[in-house]
Amino acid sequence: MSVNSLRKQSRTDWARVDAMSDEDIDTSDIPPLDEAFFANAQVRLPKRKVPITINLDPEVFVWFRALGTGYQTRINAVLRAYMEAHQG
Repeated sequence: MSVNSLRKQSRTDWARVDAMSDEDIDTSDIPPLDEAFFANAQVRLPKRKVPITINLDPEVFVWFRALGTGYQTRINAVLRAYMEAHQG
């Protein structure tokens, strides 16, 4: 996947989405949340990230940063996928 392919304009009609009311949204495929769901529900907060300094090749840093906001999160996701693939 290239940086240019990630910069393509969205084909979503955001004006139409913004104009929709709650009644216009089809939620028929979502099961109702009953008392049993809430009795077993758990609040899960995301783990706190560890702030670090890391040395990256300039090309790697520029490429991730060019993807826009959230590039540090994407770097974390790549590292997590590598970690999970190599755990015994």
